[in-house]
Amino acid sequence: MRILVVGGAGYIGSVVSRRLLAAGHELVVADNLSTGHRDAVAPGAPLVQVDVRDRDALAGLLRSGFDAVMHFAARSLVGESETKPELYWDNNVGGTRCLLDAMRNTGVRRLVFSSTASTYGEPESIPVDEDARVKPTSAYGSSKLAADMMLGDEARAHGLQAVSLRYFNVAGAVEDAGERHQPETHLIPNVLSVAAGRAPFLTLFGDDYPTADGTCIRDYLHVNDLASAHLLALVTMAEGGDDEARRHRIYNLGNGAGFSVLEIIATARRVTGAPIPVRVVSRRQGDPAVLVASSRRIHEELGWTPKQPSLEEIIGDAWTFMCRQGTAENMEQ
Repeated sequence: MRILVVGGAGYIGSVVSRRLLAAGHELVVADNLSTGHRDAVAPGAPLVQVDVRDRDALAGLLRSGFDAVMHFAARSLVGESETKPELYWDNNVGGTRCLLDAMRNTGVRRLVFSSTASTYGEPESIPVDEDARVKPTSAYGSSKLAADMMLGDEARAHGLQAVSLRYFNVAGAVEDAGERHQPETHLIPNVLSVAAGRAPFLTLFGDDYPTADGTCIRDYLHVNDLASAHLLALVTMAEGGDDEARRHRIYNLGNGAGFSVLEIIATARRVTGAPIPVRVVSRRQGDPAVLVASSRRIHEELGWTPKQPSLEEIIGDAWTFMCRQGTAENMEQ
């Protein structure tokens, strides 16, 4: 297939791009580089610098001939979304609307969308499956849910085939592609930043939760396993046919188990050999004690199962990437 990867200069988009090329697909990366990195684009994939909100530019690009689109372009900072929700409605919702218009106008009818389990908000039961009530607790989650709803409407009205993949936390790295957010809000890279000496300590938000060690439990998925789900989604759309129920499918992705904050810190200490000092502060408002996703549906329908569920491997790959990045930065100075 020839695939347009929108947001392919970001963390997840860059990893998925490498897997697509390895599987023999042809692709073009579209990214405005506002949060992505030019050097993260998969080697061999041309980069077109374009904004997801530029409907005309997207349509012009798609007219060159594509079989499918993968959509990763989004603002994704939960805290920022609460103070500047307009940015999230503009980019995540408005951008998706422009992309769908461009796809419809050029006859491209397959889309894999990088969604989020933040659409569920604080779940009523664990593990979270696709039938759980959707009630986002942030503008980020609301904007992603709105995009999911647009995909469903587009599928019903205009025959789009789409897959939305919802997941909680992604970590790890593959070769020269890994996590490089600015600012960084994710736990594992922040833990590793302390191990690397880039921060004096890790701030731990609450150690009095109703869990075995008092810290929050979260579901962590290796980015390579996430990429595998995206590739499977392409195959299932090719086989989707005209069944309306199959035109827009939503799948949750999870590791199958949760890890507490203290487990992650202890594992990172073993992997890095660094002490990783911790400073405990009060809980953050709205942080549930446990968030773990059920992947039963995608396992039963597509045969997807995480191949790298080990926390040691997830953290080890992220640490290897961070060390390589540090070496490369030092060589450039």
